[in-house]
Amino acid sequence: MRVLFTGASSFTGCWFARDLAAAGHEIVAVFPRAEAEYEGGRADRVSLLAGSCERLFSITFGDDAFQELIRTRDGWDLLCHHAACVKGYHRPDFDIAAALAMNTYRLREMLLLLREKGAKRILLTGSVFEKGEGRGTDGLPSFSPYGVSKALTSAVFEYTCAALGMRLGKFVIANPFGPFEEPRFTSYLARTWCAGETAGCRTPDYVRDNIHVSLLSKAYVSFAESLPDQPGFVRYGPSGYAETQGAFAERFAAAMRPRLALPCTLLLQKQTEWGEPKERTNTDPVDTMALGFSEDAAWDELARWYRLRFGGSAHA
Repeated sequence: MRVLFTGASSFTGCWFARDLAAAGHEIVAVFPRAEAEYEGGRADRVSLLAGSCERLFSITFGDDAFQELIRTRDGWDLLCHHAACVKGYHRPDFDIAAALAMNTYRLREMLLLLREKGAKRILLTGSVFEKGEGRGTDGLPSFSPYGVSKALTSAVFEYTCAALGMRLGKFVIANPFGPFEEPRFTSYLARTWCAGETAGCRTPDYVRDNIHVSLLSKAYVSFAESLPDQPGFVRYGPSGYAETQGAFAERFAAAMRPRLALPCTLLLQKQTEWGEPKERTNTDPVDTMALGFSEDAAWDELARWYRLRFGGSAHA
């Protein structure tokens, strides 16, 4: 397939684009900024794709350059719209309307052009933290204004694809972790252990769905390849370790101890923060054997990445 991919500088986007290319697909990845403007982890991920994807910079979904790219290439098969407005995503004053406008900018026009060039399939990335996604408690609300923007984006895509007779696949992400991840919970644990300290888990009673990014990416490629040309809508939300955060932290520590040759001491604190629904997980089991996924290999790869990133006494 010839795939037009947005959002490849993100943690999961980098994995998805790279694995689609490794599966034999031609990936054209667009980035909204000039290459020199990327820093830190995003710069690393952009560089990682240099050998596997055609990278085009200073192009944003729906803008004139994006339109020209679609118009001047023949044989598009699939749009993977992984990009989303995330600036200030954790803030309560996150601008929902502005994010929706950016995520769906000139959507109908872009999809009409893609359809003219042969593409009949659209793959949109969603989040388990959108209203109504996954399974859990409290009526499955959106977790945040960002979650609201993602749910509205999905609704606009679903309506527009149906109106144009195109297939929409929605790939729902829970809590991925792995090499090139953002500095969140698992990176905090590894960084703390590499510094010779005890890591804490302040919310051990939340039930969440953590998944190896390498497994998530294999599931993404399989889902992309399975989308039919016929109009319609299909959703897939791959599940990993659906358990309490305390149980996952202990699982993570047990996997890292022999691989980092560190004690990886962990303190599960009494949870006092309940600002989010207690339980939220994805819905669909993953056939790891069919995807050729090795759990041991995934843990090994992650430990190697932590040793390179955090150093410290993790020298095994």
